[in-house]
Amino acid sequence: MAPGTDVLQGGVANERLGRAVFVAVLVALVAAGCGTHGRPASGGGGSGSLGSLMKRPGEDVTVVAGDSDFAPGDVRFSFLVIKHDARAVDRARARVWLARSQSGKPFERATAQLETIGPPGAGESAFGGVGRIYVVHLRVPRPGRYWLVAEPVGAKIQALGTLEVKARSDSVAVGAKAPDSATPTLVSAQGAVSKLTTRAPPDRALLRYSVAGSLAAQKPFVVTFATPRYCTSRTCGPVVDVVDYARRKFAARGVRFIHVEVYTENRPALGYNGWMRQWGLKTEPWTFLVGRDGRIKAKFEGSVSAGELESAIRRLLL
Repeated sequence: MAPGTDVLQGGVANERLGRAVFVAVLVALVAAGCGTHGRPASGGGGSGSLGSLMKRPGEDVTVVAGDSDFAPGDVRFSFLVIKHDARAVDRARARVWLARSQSGKPFERATAQLETIGPPGAGESAFGGVGRIYVVHLRVPRPGRYWLVAEPVGAKIQALGTLEVKARSDSVAVGAKAPDSATPTLVSAQGAVSKLTTRAPPDRALLRYSVAGSLAAQKPFVVTFATPRYCTSRTCGPVVDVVDYARRKFAARGVRFIHVEVYTENRPALGYNGWMRQWGLKTEPWTFLVGRDGRIKAKFEGSVSAGELESAIRRLLL
């Protein structure tokens, strides 16, 4: 997920500052991209085009993307649809159309599902009170810029967005070997938990294993690169809590679960740490599933729901 300016899970001062920034950013977003019965900022197109969808009755807004690192193939895209009153649309499903231009006809149609942020029953949400996020899978044949329209089912609102698809992703690709990262553990840090995690209380159960040790042991594992205290995006959500929730379900079945912080010395001013660079990560949070063969089986940028993660673990790691 593209880094933003909001501090999601810090102390009281950081939270107050983050809320003020969130409101300012969202107001600017609404002013720039929202209206009633408006048209896309550029382009258009005739009947059957992507642009014609934006001429339907209702508000015209801009998609708030939850991720940004895309390569050709199966693209998982997460997003929010924010109304002019700064509230997120929370219909269960949204229709999504994808085209090569605003004036072109869609070549891909799919349905986005509204996924819950945070583990079941925790009552946690991403910054700004966002508790759920849309997720859609799109087949994208080749690199380039693509345009999409998302329309929540039963709501008179259309959201326009773009996908920048590169020849290859910045992050380690699905199917590639996982980097042999000697990530820190409770043992290597000699119990200095504050050096390993910014979560409160500390997620000790996710600090037992390293990536390198799990690869050497040929154990399947889930690793999340995330910073609970300094998460910097409106839609990242409590990803570490979701991973820990999955751990309680699957650790007894031989799957390891690992949390790695993202900043050098856990200080955002020092930038991303070496493990983030090893995995090609330019945003956070990220969650990867790695098989016994040491290859990446799946990856999730930004928020991932407990349901999505559980389904992927059952399908790919057990």
